[in-house]
Amino acid sequence: MQVWKFGGTSVGKPERMHSIRELLLTDPSRKIVVLSALSGSTNALIAIGEAAKANEDASASKQIDDLKAHYDSFIKELYSTEAGLAKGQEIIDNEFGFIRSLVGIKPFASKQEKEIVAEGELLSTQLFQGYLEEVGDSAVLLPALEFMRIDADNEPELEKIEEKLTAILAQHPDKQTIVTQGFICRNPREEVDNLKRGGSDYTASLIGGAIRAEEIQIWTDIDGMHNNDPRIVKRTFPIRELTFEEAAELAYFGAKILHPSTITPAKLRGVPVRLKNTMQPEAPGTLIANQSSDREIKAIAAKDNITAIYIHSTRMLNAYGFLRRVFEIFEKYKTPVDMITTSEVSVSVTIDNSEHLEAITAELREFADLEENDSDQNIICVVGNFSADKEGIALKVLEAMKNIPIRMISYGASEHNLSLLIHSKYKAEALNVLNERLFYYEDAMKDIFTAP
Repeated sequence: MQVWKFGGTSVGKPERMHSIRELLLTDPSRKIVVLSALSGSTNALIAIGEAAKANEDASASKQIDDLKAHYDSFIKELYSTEAGLAKGQEIIDNEFGFIRSLVGIKPFASKQEKEIVAEGELLSTQLFQGYLEEVGDSAVLLPALEFMRIDADNEPELEKIEEKLTAILAQHPDKQTIVTQGFICRNPREEVDNLKRGGSDYTASLIGGAIRAEEIQIWTDIDGMHNNDPRIVKRTFPIRELTFEEAAELAYFGAKILHPSTITPAKLRGVPVRLKNTMQPEAPGTLIANQSSDREIKAIAAKDNITAIYIHSTRMLNAYGFLRRVFEIFEKYKTPVDMITTSEVSVSVTIDNSEHLEAITAELREFADLEENDSDQNIICVVGNFSADKEGIALKVLEAMKNIPIRMISYGASEHNLSLLIHSKYKAEALNVLNERLFYYEDAMKDIFTAP
């Protein structure tokens, strides 16, 4: 069995849902198909929730009407029979009736917000399964809320997911296509919750890991993961192979095609992940697995909105316990650290979530001196195979960056990552000079990377 995930743009138009069915028919394997909400729906549902929370019921009602009109129009092109259209209209009327009932609840709380946002995936999957049923395909809808679980720390419970999912799948042994929702889940209180934005990728990986799938395929509108950001850099190309570790580094440090958490369940269970393009299904895409090509440098990514904190010990040199106290504060406020560099009496760290920055710095000042924080920074991450016996990698990177001020460098903690902290105003320049130096500087390297 395989797991195929389709994002919002892949299901955003009726003809694209038709194309997904054609893609499914090209491969004879049994599949679990994970769908996101129709493109634009999640943002619209969030806006409805915000209006309801602000007691702007008239505005919320107007936005509900507008979104429902979009779905009413959508099904007229999705279905081709009166029975199919009637079924689609019934789905829409039921779900939007539920949305209206949630908006009427006062006080409007987080529970209702999450239930409203979940409606995007509930609508897309019901409509798609209804279409498959209309054309006579062997398909069944499997509600994610029946098996997808997170714990009190909002972390998925893979073993529990596996147990519940295995039991449910056993009830449908003859179905070729099993349709389910990405993103949504239940929390320990059995309330509707979610895996945060982009979580449909995570859903697919969790399902693939739970059933030990043959392969997980993430279908988007891009031909695999590129070696650099194509929005900023002109000469980019898709990477054909990555290891789990390399892909995880790229996703965490800014490669937008993949949710940062996606790789973990797949890696844990050894399930390959393939990134494919719905607009060019014949393209090979990117395969993420335990092994890949032995090229040294694979790709470059950039992580935005970084804040650097510079901390100096007020105690004598070589005092023990200083780092422990520093990181206990970040743990207390559940604020992950991206980069860290140290000297004899100081430590510098970066964070990408500044929600608790004021409280963190206040507690740090109780035992340390702080320089003024650097906000509006970028982490430029160079990813590849940087094992200890490799020579000259750092030299190539720093040579390319010789005209760009660098605030921090992190290298050696991982065999797959060299990270540089720079001001965001240098981001585009850095991505372009690194791209030219690392991938096109030598003709031989260019030939290797652009080969089919």
